[in-house]
Amino acid sequence: MAIRLPTAARNAAADAVVDLLDAGSGAATLEVRSGSQPASANDAASGTLLATFTLADPAFGSASTGVATAASVPRTTTGAANGTAGWWRAKDSTGATVLDGSATATGGGGEVQLNTTTVSTGVELRLESLTVTVPAG
Repeated sequence: MAIRLPTAARNAAADAVVDLLDAGSGAATLEVRSGSQPASANDAASGTLLATFTLADPAFGSASTGVATAASVPRTTTGAANGTAGWWRAKDSTGATVLDGSATATGGGGEVQLNTTTVSTGVELRLESLTVTVPAG
């Protein structure tokens, strides 16, 4: 038998994870990186750091139907290096990793969706959406 979660538990789990981003005295950050996502969020970041977004503080609103959606999106930043975005890592204001996932262009299905996955130094990049989903099971 599979574990199944009711909506209230899914919302609580999603809120608990994204609330970790609000640790520390400042806003969380989201790094956009090239290459493939590491096997575990405990692993060191890989690929080139292409851009860093500063998230709202608090970073997310309350989850609904198991989905937490980032606050104050879209957000913009400037590319720090040239490359193709492949994944992202979110950190609290102390620099501790909270979660990571796939990055795609808008409509591509990634947890992070950008206006483009082609990042260029000095060129504006827009974070179109960021969601964290706890499945029903």
